[in-house]
Amino acid sequence: MHLRRRILVTGGAGFVGAHLCRRLLADGHDVLCADNFFTGTKDAIAHLLPDPHFELIRHDVTFPLYVEVDEIYNLACPASPIHYQHDPVQTTKTAVHGAINMLGLAKRIRARILQASTSEVYGDPEVHPQPESYRGNVNPIGPRACYDEGKRCAETLFFDYHRQYAVDIRVARIFNTYGPGMHPNDGRVVSNFIMQALRGDPITLYGDGSQTRSFCFVDDLVEALVRFMAADGATGPMNLGNPTEFTIRELAELVIEMTGSRSELVTRPLPADDPTQRQPDISLARDTLGWQPTVALRDGLARTIPYFQDMAQDAAAQGLAK
Repeated sequence: MHLRRRILVTGGAGFVGAHLCRRLLADGHDVLCADNFFTGTKDAIAHLLPDPHFELIRHDVTFPLYVEVDEIYNLACPASPIHYQHDPVQTTKTAVHGAINMLGLAKRIRARILQASTSEVYGDPEVHPQPESYRGNVNPIGPRACYDEGKRCAETLFFDYHRQYAVDIRVARIFNTYGPGMHPNDGRVVSNFIMQALRGDPITLYGDGSQTRSFCFVDDLVEALVRFMAADGATGPMNLGNPTEFTIRELAELVIEMTGSRSELVTRPLPADDPTQRQPDISLARDTLGWQPTVALRDGLARTIPYFQDMAQDAAAQGLAK
């Protein structure tokens, strides 16, 4: 018999959070979505509001939360450079105070808790691909440090709560994820390229475009998160992402081809501390969860581009209405 769980998702109105809320409801659980809407939007979860098993609360995780749940997914934190560099002090507070508050809640109510950590904990890696044992190459005082070091400190807190208070933890290091529901202006490379291509604007490559990323479709990531939460005794940290590596230039060319755009490629200087390589070693996830991504980049883009096309058409229609 299926066991209905009551599950808290912080950052549940964000990109990954909204997809996770949908999946958990489809699996037959009660979902409590907490979000302060700094980067998430009500539109992302509006279609879930009529569901009697879904509940939304406006809450900032830098303040304590008192609820009764069985599991907690802590996804609350701006995750794109534009958003997390907009208010770096608040980003660090969200990562660190948010972890303390959610771990305190998990400790009190004896809930299992999963932390959405990030591949950014590896910084600009000197080891390729990156295994979980690699300790990273992070600039602690650079413009990205609010996010990188905030997430590293959150991992420290998770393992200290686990060792000191026996809190049942999961730490997932999430690599580049994309799909429908992404914020169009979040500064991430997939949304940037698609929006530029649809507008016919030049597509911006930083450096010569030879830096690499590995792109995981959001449905694959959500599947991994759900499996990880259910895996007994697996604390992590665990890399979750797609190990197939692409150069940024290859991604740009694929987006131009698939959108039928006439956009040209233009180059700009590389931003500070921008990683040159990013590719997960997912051996641990394969062995522990029996998981690996199933959606190839071309197939994932084919499911993502129409979402941005609809958004661009809606924006154009609103512009005409004005």
